[in-house]
Amino acid sequence: MSSNSVLHQAVHHSMNAYFAALEGQTPSNLHAMVSQEVERALLIFIMTRTGNNQSQTAKWLGITRNTLHKKLEQYGLLINSPPTNGDIPNA
Repeated sequence: MSSNSVLHQAVHHSMNAYFAALEGQTPSNLHAMVSQEVERALLIFIMTRTGNNQSQTAKWLGITRNTLHKKLEQYGLLINSPPTNGDIPNA
């Protein structure tokens, strides 16, 4: 099985769980919510895998260090800024 289909299945499973938790309520702003949650989780995961090495993280993500820094700041993930929901301290 390719890694793309594993990722696709994980997203599909998570979306099923999200819709089940809604209990029939209509979601709103779904694209923005999912995009932000996925991006934040990806940043946390890759920063952890690289030992908080921003240069390596940026390279793995295919973005510049400057862009990575802005994203880490946006999500409160810089070493000197508190995470927005306490996912990872000092990362």
